[in-house]
Amino acid sequence: MNHIIDRKTQVLEALKNYRCRLAPSPEAPELRAALFDMDGVLFDSMPAHSRSWQEAAREAGLRMSEEDAYWFEGQTGGYTITLLYQRTHGRPATPEEIEWLYQRKTELFNRYNSGKTLPGVEQVLAQLFALRRLVVTGSSQASLLDRLDGAFPGVFSPALMVTGKDVRRGKPDPEPYLMGLEKAGVRPWEAFVVENAPMGVRAAVGAGIFTIAVNTGLLPDSALSDEGADLVFASMPELAEALPHLLALWSKAL
Repeated sequence: MNHIIDRKTQVLEALKNYRCRLAPSPEAPELRAALFDMDGVLFDSMPAHSRSWQEAAREAGLRMSEEDAYWFEGQTGGYTITLLYQRTHGRPATPEEIEWLYQRKTELFNRYNSGKTLPGVEQVLAQLFALRRLVVTGSSQASLLDRLDGAFPGVFSPALMVTGKDVRRGKPDPEPYLMGLEKAGVRPWEAFVVENAPMGVRAAVGAGIFTIAVNTGLLPDSALSDEGADLVFASMPELAEALPHLLALWSKAL
């Protein structure tokens, strides 16, 4: 019983703190949309991303650690490659280097990726049937995007999706989430974001959206909370447990 009360209190305090940051604070806002990152939130694909990024980077003579993949996650491939070249060689990557490295990384990812969804994600999505559900991802890999409908039939629509190909500035810039709000036809305080990466959290917070972080990777919780996440959970089942409180309290925590 205490655990249930604590979770409800946690959600209520997070909502009140979020509303305090809004200027002006809207009265009784309606929750109309949920925006999801893809890798590490819907799919258990980050281990494959990390391994493929490391191997491709090593082949190109670049330095990249396992943790780097989680810190860089959410950015477009080209942005990540430019960061790697800047760090290793002190210069930006050429278009040819970006094209080769991203293609090689994609080949390796397709080899290593299991396509499995994260435990608990179905329970989360089942509670949000009344909302507009969007995917906002830095990925442009068709192999993973095509799996969305197979893994979550009827849940996500191509019209309500923002990918790395759609934006000029990827995460951590807020542009992807601002575009998601526009596609959903909602205002920031009428939606929440589910993220797992520091750069994604920064982008969502920058867009003014209530941001939930689920720490499915290797980084400490502080990597997410320090970027401004309103709530941090250790797993998707924890989020599924907290969602009834979030849905019930959304319009009341003024």
